[in-house]
Amino acid sequence: MLAGKVIAITGAARGIGREMALMAASEGARVVVNDLGVAPDGRQPDASAAEATVAEIMANGGQAVANAANIGDPEGAQSIIDDAVEAFGRIDGVINNAGFLRDRMFYNLDRADWDDIINVHLNGYFYVSRAAATRFREQGSGAYVHFTSTSAMIGNIGQSSYAAAKAGVIGMSTSIALDMKRYNVRSNCISPFAWSRLAATMASETEEDKIRVKRFQSMSAAKIAPLAVFLVSDAAKDVNAQVFCVRKDEIFLFAPQRPVRSIHRDGGWSPATVAEHMLPAFRPSFHDLEVSSDVFAWDPI
Repeated sequence: MLAGKVIAITGAARGIGREMALMAASEGARVVVNDLGVAPDGRQPDASAAEATVAEIMANGGQAVANAANIGDPEGAQSIIDDAVEAFGRIDGVINNAGFLRDRMFYNLDRADWDDIINVHLNGYFYVSRAAATRFREQGSGAYVHFTSTSAMIGNIGQSSYAAAKAGVIGMSTSIALDMKRYNVRSNCISPFAWSRLAATMASETEEDKIRVKRFQSMSAAKIAPLAVFLVSDAAKDVNAQVFCVRKDEIFLFAPQRPVRSIHRDGGWSPATVAEHMLPAFRPSFHDLEVSSDVFAWDPI
């Protein structure tokens, strides 16, 4: 499905990223494997991590080049696209997958951890996307896939910085889709459920935590790759500005934010009439405070 295409994948040395790189190559793509090679908390970079995935692709007869740049640095992000063009002559798709976790309860979250998460998960995705946009616009084609999270769409405890970044990714993807539709460029999001080094950092102290971890352990990172590869292929030419979720052998489509109720008061509102009239009218439509496991409460299938 990707014959002749050049696909850049960030965070492609391990886990979900590695599986996507391997599948993209097996489907005929020439792949730029980007990975800073950091630990699950974003520290201790290892430039050799990306090279291992490249070696695996080439051993299987595919074509790939390694890039160990930090996507949180604009010049590093630009180098990913530059490497694609230098090695293979073009760029057809970008999969923004790189990231790490530093979960903290909000009242314990410090600015450094907030800034680091935002800089990779949101700024970094922008830097890579923007670097590719000029090429996409010139050639009149291209596809983006950005990884988001149910932490942004539903909520999870201790992930305020991660959730904020991943919510921003959805907004950015929608705007890219709107701005670049005229150039035949698409932008979609995937929210993955999969056991990975990042998932392994989840708390497992309570019985509820242990059940959640057990569910994650049953979900292979390889299950995410088929949808991602499809979305950067020409078969997805009419799929744009969507948010998908993959959970083992299940694929979900998330609804966009839209109004669910309205109320009008002739002459306007006061705080008192908001309490008296708006509140009881809207209360039945208020959503509950939930975490992802409350919504996805059944075992993965």
